[in-house]
Amino acid sequence: MAAQGSIEGQLVNRPPLFDGEDYTYWKTRMEYFLQGFDFQIWSIIEEGDLVVLNNRQNWTEDDRKKISLNCKAKSILCCALSKKEFNRVSSCKSAMEMWEKLRITYEGTIKVKETRIDILVTQYERFQMQSGESITQMFNRFTDITNGLAGLGKSYEMGDMVRKILRSLPASWTPKVTAIEEANDLKRMSLEKLIGSLMAHEINMERLGESSSRKKHSNALKATEGSSDEEFEDEVSNEDSDDEEALLSRRLQWILAKKKYQSGRKKTEGKDTKRAEPICYECKKPGHIKAECPKLKKTEVRKKDSTRKYKKKVVTKHLVQVR
Repeated sequence: MAAQGSIEGQLVNRPPLFDGEDYTYWKTRMEYFLQGFDFQIWSIIEEGDLVVLNNRQNWTEDDRKKISLNCKAKSILCCALSKKEFNRVSSCKSAMEMWEKLRITYEGTIKVKETRIDILVTQYERFQMQSGESITQMFNRFTDITNGLAGLGKSYEMGDMVRKILRSLPASWTPKVTAIEEANDLKRMSLEKLIGSLMAHEINMERLGESSSRKKHSNALKATEGSSDEEFEDEVSNEDSDDEEALLSRRLQWILAKKKYQSGRKKTEGKDTKRAEPICYECKKPGHIKAECPKLKKTEVRKKDSTRKYKKKVVTKHLVQVR
């Protein structure tokens, strides 16, 4: 149907084809086509055939025109249906009956219609912009819901839909939402103008996001060079930041980078300290040289004491012999 619809959409004198898929879409297009082709034919489909009271033998020119319009309405509907859908309504006597049978088949009875409306209304009320979703994607989902409601006879005011979209945006859009509410009359604002403004803001946010990413990288490099907390706060305060979460993220990255730098510096200083300490060749312990070794000094003291005792003993022995 998609390929056929693309071709038929270029011809204003050919009705859109319905093959059993996406009835709401076809129904809306068919209404526009019939109203543009001949509004009286659309009235026949919506309200019923034009009434002819005279017998066929007594038809007037006006009666013949009415009969012709009734038949034309049926003919246009038949041309807009595939073989499967035509077989579904071929036994109907009027264009109105054909139209109603298609509606009940694909929209259901009044109770089914009301149930579908309730489901779509619930989706409308709970509508929120999803994480990672663009403004265009969000608006397409919103349009699917509102178009489905419109096809079932339920519609919202333009101002209500504008407010609903603004309420569905995440917290990071709060400054933009506030600016739109203060600068515009939401009751008169169109969806097209709103979406255009939001798309422009989205592009600016993406551009600023790329710039912020580059600044984060620059701040991390500065932190590894030993910049102080005060310098970092001054740099962050000068950045364009609409989101406190982004500020905390930058702060965390800076702290992690600084810790990594300090940890690496301590390891380097420790290695350098160990390398700078001398090692004693006597006791094999670091922190002094052999000439300053406490162990060696103790040995020398012991030797001196032993030498003194020996000399004293020799002198004493010599004196005794002399006497």
